[in-house]
Amino acid sequence: MKPTLKVGNTAEVTALVTEDMCPAFDGVVVHRVYSTWSMAHHMELAARKVLAPHLDEHEEGIGSHISIDHLAPTPVGRTVRVVAEAVEIDDSTVVCEICVYDGDRLVGRGRQIQRVLPKKKLQSLIQRSQR
Repeated sequence: MKPTLKVGNTAEVTALVTEDMCPAFDGVVVHRVYSTWSMAHHMELAARKVLAPHLDEHEEGIGSHISIDHLAPTPVGRTVRVVAEAVEIDDSTVVCEICVYDGDRLVGRGRQIQRVLPKKKLQSLIQRSQR
């Protein structure tokens, strides 16, 4: 990783909550609100944006953990803002704390961990899993 990646680096994702982001089971929408799995997706994107600009050409990041507290519903039509901040960094790991807002209201928070590996090592792991 480049030395530009530091604790305190942040990145942000915004998303308009749409019908396809609602929780649905067996094709039936349960609630017309932002689903936890959509929140997880946006948290992963924000954390990736923290890491990606700081990877060396031979490196790649891979998610290894995410935890989420979904604190409040966000209705369809609202915009969420997802903010990730690097809070721990070592030679092969980046930990981000992430907050999700509907306006000024905190609707979610969590923690995401990415491992950084040489691209060749990651490709080897992926190929091995396909056997």
